[in-house]
Amino acid sequence: MTHVIVHAGFHKTGTTSLQDFFAENHAALRPYVEYHGQGDTLHRSAVAARIFAKRPSLWRLRAVRRALAHDLGQIPDAPVILLSREHFSGVMPGHRSWTGGRVRRFTRAAKPLARAIRGALRARFGDDVQITFFYTTREWDSWITSVHGHLLRAIDLTDDLATFRARFSPRFGPEPEAERMRRYLAPLPVVTARLEDHAAHREGAASVLLDLIGVPPEQRATLTPAPRSNAGLDRATRDALRKLNEQEMTKAARRAAKEALLSHD
Repeated sequence: MTHVIVHAGFHKTGTTSLQDFFAENHAALRPYVEYHGQGDTLHRSAVAARIFAKRPSLWRLRAVRRALAHDLGQIPDAPVILLSREHFSGVMPGHRSWTGGRVRRFTRAAKPLARAIRGALRARFGDDVQITFFYTTREWDSWITSVHGHLLRAIDLTDDLATFRARFSPRFGPEPEAERMRRYLAPLPVVTARLEDHAAHREGAASVLLDLIGVPPEQRATLTPAPRSNAGLDRATRDALRKLNEQEMTKAARRAAKEALLSHD
């Protein structure tokens, strides 16, 4: 029986470091798990999931199902398969939705997306496939600060941190949203890992997955330690990015100015 572990989010909870860890150690871990993350294998379904989250509709959800069927069809059979894409929970809160407002929470999109993933996995691997959903989480204050920094880089956000924080509620941060997904997906198992609890571990939050997969200690001792990816921005850099976003310039010019600023840092 195939066991598929779906690392479906959440954004800004150490997902890139976890994905980099599995990509770096892919060959060493192949006897234990078939990993598919930020490469091309899950590209169609990740893009479709992001589009659905920004403009939810039944036909966009059907597009997600078609994309999942395509992507999963490219994945060879294996006893244990790990899929890791943040967009399987939708888009990062703070992005604009189709209404012009800001996306406020994950589970509005994450619930139908999880249901689509569950159905696609059963269609691909059979009704007896074992499915585990895995969510990385993070303490609210550090998470919303990280989201703010990311959006300053990625879009034309002009909010300072205090203004941005005031737009969101801790009730919809990664930890309570993961608990909502646990209840929603029951009886499927849902495993979580809090970023702060694993920051000092050489495997990072990947240690929880390695436990779940059953990688033996002697093999784990040979693995390349987890990198720290997408480090946060200091206050001066945040302020400089915000000022760039306030200026009248073309998107290309703003992008170039941001790249120059960040590369100088």
